[in-house]
Amino acid sequence: MVEAEETNLRFKLQRNAGGIAAFFQNLWRKWWVRLLAWSLGAAILLLLFIWFVFARNLPNADALLEYEPPLPTIVRDINGEPVQSYARERRVQLQYADYPPLLIRAYMAAEDRTFFQHHGLDYPGIIGAMITNLTHSGRPIGASTITQQVAKNLLLTNEVSYVRKAKEAILAYRIEAVMSKQQILELYLNQIFLGRNAYGVQAAARAYFDKDVGDLKLHEMAYLAILPKGPSNYRPEVHYDRAIERRNWVLNEMRKNGWISRSQYEEAAAQPLGTVRQQSASRFERVGGYYIEEVRRRLIEKFGETAKDGPHSVYAGGLWVRTPLDTGMQDLTRKALRTGLIRYDQGKGWSGPVNTIQMDEEWAKRLSSTFIGIDYQSWKIAVVVSKSGSSATIGFANGSTGTLSEGAASMSYRKTGGTAFDAMRPGDLIAVSPEGSGWRLRNIPGVSGGMIVENPHNGRIYAMQGGFDSRLSSFNRATQAERQPGSTIKPFVYAAALDHGMTPASIIVDGPFCVFQSVRLGQKCFRNFSGKNAGPQTMRWGVEQSRNLMTVRTASQTGMDNVVKTFKTMGIGDYTPYLSFALGAGETTVERMVNAYAMLANHGRQLTPKVMDFVQDRRGKVIWPEKWKPCEGCNMADWDGKPMPRFRPSGKQLMNPMTAYQVVHIGEGVITRGTAQRLRDMNRPLFGKTGTTNGPTNAWFIGGSPDLVAGVYIGYDQPRPLGGYVQGGNTAAPIWRQAVEPVLEKMPKRPFVAPPGMRLVRIDRRSGRRVYGAWPTDEPKAAVIWEAFKPETEPRRTIRREEIVIRQGSGAEGAEGASGRRAADSDFLQREGGIY
Repeated sequence: MVEAEETNLRFKLQRNAGGIAAFFQNLWRKWWVRLLAWSLGAAILLLLFIWFVFARNLPNADALLEYEPPLPTIVRDINGEPVQSYARERRVQLQYADYPPLLIRAYMAAEDRTFFQHHGLDYPGIIGAMITNLTHSGRPIGASTITQQVAKNLLLTNEVSYVRKAKEAILAYRIEAVMSKQQILELYLNQIFLGRNAYGVQAAARAYFDKDVGDLKLHEMAYLAILPKGPSNYRPEVHYDRAIERRNWVLNEMRKNGWISRSQYEEAAAQPLGTVRQQSASRFERVGGYYIEEVRRRLIEKFGETAKDGPHSVYAGGLWVRTPLDTGMQDLTRKALRTGLIRYDQGKGWSGPVNTIQMDEEWAKRLSSTFIGIDYQSWKIAVVVSKSGSSATIGFANGSTGTLSEGAASMSYRKTGGTAFDAMRPGDLIAVSPEGSGWRLRNIPGVSGGMIVENPHNGRIYAMQGGFDSRLSSFNRATQAERQPGSTIKPFVYAAALDHGMTPASIIVDGPFCVFQSVRLGQKCFRNFSGKNAGPQTMRWGVEQSRNLMTVRTASQTGMDNVVKTFKTMGIGDYTPYLSFALGAGETTVERMVNAYAMLANHGRQLTPKVMDFVQDRRGKVIWPEKWKPCEGCNMADWDGKPMPRFRPSGKQLMNPMTAYQVVHIGEGVITRGTAQRLRDMNRPLFGKTGTTNGPTNAWFIGGSPDLVAGVYIGYDQPRPLGGYVQGGNTAAPIWRQAVEPVLEKMPKRPFVAPPGMRLVRIDRRSGRRVYGAWPTDEPKAAVIWEAFKPETEPRRTIRREEIVIRQGSGAEGAEGASGRRAADSDFLQREGGIY
């Protein structure tokens, strides 16, 4: 029974299957069915082929929604004014709403008239381009829409082929599916290359017309609209007539489409191009010099250089960098250092060519590509093209030439003793300045140096000069040159001593001092710069007169381990505990030394030298410092009655504030009557210290006021003697004064404020003994001075009969009160308003 049912079911299935097969066989016999099937199969195969050949590895169009074009980094000074940009591509990113409607219509007239009607592809244009390509040989053309150009520029390569055109069409369709027309146009207008290293319409408006897009006139908009086809084809310097013809074609297309009136067309077509001369990529070039280069170097170290290094790279991230650069101080610092270098180098002869290049017909390009230049007065860098008889032909980077006579290059050549003219060879790069109808040879000083100006309250660096000119040498001697600081390190030796029991009035012997170093090195004996000894003297006198023997004796008594620990704590350097380092034998930089002095003026509180205040990304978010917070209410026009913002001191306490003040107070004596007394007539509270290293190979001065600290050194890059007469006081201090004095004149005269607990006591300046019967005066070398002591360290009162008799019998023991009695210390302090 079961077997019969199974057989019956099998028969029915076979009968039904045979009926279905017969149905399809009958259907297949019809010609239109076969045609439809073959067409469908071919379409599927075609789609598979297109996907495999063209679309398989195409980038995702969704990425354009997050696309950010490479933008330059803009650097601003202390007042928020732009002073420099770091850019490989000149570009300014705008939003769609920032572009004038007529400018958009100009680009549509030139590139894609039906942009707002199609879905990424202009099919009539494509058919016309295909016919043209089939009937003409050569470079294939295509009716690329603006969307297709965006696809090519941002997602594809510039390969010229039908394959690339097909990929471009596929991507254009995808882009239109994920982005609005306004978004596509914004990308296009910000990204398109328009010549003169300008990427995007705003950058091009600046490059060609020195205007923003909102200020462009109709004929200027039309000219910019012709540039995407090929900027070099319409260069105003070469193809002026061609550019006029193409521009007017765009204007006519705008008229035919009803976007402008006939009168607008005729007025615009009658205008000249109106382009300006091509300018350098950066309007801020050379502003800041070494300072700006230091900012760039630190940004690259922190964020990277190009887009592959991250979203905040220097040349693509569109950063906004706020710096404490004060352009006024920077100009003063640059001028002062240059003047000092020239003053020292004057009369020493020609130091030789700046550099050399190969001489041939391309000498102008070679000179331009060196990027060597100078912006001192009217000086220029030239190349010796040829010499003939008593004159030489010199050339400049712009291709022009001039004449340098033998008489205008008659200074001696310091290497050979002959004349500079005889030593010159074709290809030598030299400095010259105009004189009459010709040129005169100038000498770039062979000596160099570095200088920094810093705020001692927060470490902000206002100015930095790292040599004569950053285009002659990018090596920044203010931050990169490791030099021996000489006697400028002595205040920190004495700071260590003050922390270990000594006082400014401690007596130290200025006499022979020798120390046994080792069996191999033997005995080392130190000497003073002058070679003379003065016997027992106070610590203050030793600092003011920069006595080497007193310094090493102090370091020995304090312990060099303690001294070098102080050096390290103050950021000067990490040295081994050898006595020679107490005299500045170790190496450090101007930046470190100036910052260490600034921390002394800051009561020993830690400072970090800053050439950047904060860094913002392209959207304005602060990305450095990491924990940066805005000061709410700090910029209000009027007080709202609420509590004022309060700032807490930043940084660790690296040195006892009393010790720091004692060192500063002693440093004031260096200005008043010591090795830097040529600064005394500036007539304001100043502290500082000169420094001169063995040779002498370096001359230093570092110092400042309560609100400004600066330091400078001068020396050869390859250390060699500067000359026996050179000292920090007569060589470096005048440079410091020239740079700083105009700034200080605009600042209030503020005294250095003593920290809580500091005791100001009258002492005899030479003996260090406490004085009761006399008062300090304004005389630089007054016998009695105020000295700063920590509590319980001042000289003790002594009760001796002869001293009491002397005090009572003296008519100049003190100021008389209104009642005739002798004024006590407290009475005097009350009248003077306290001692700070």
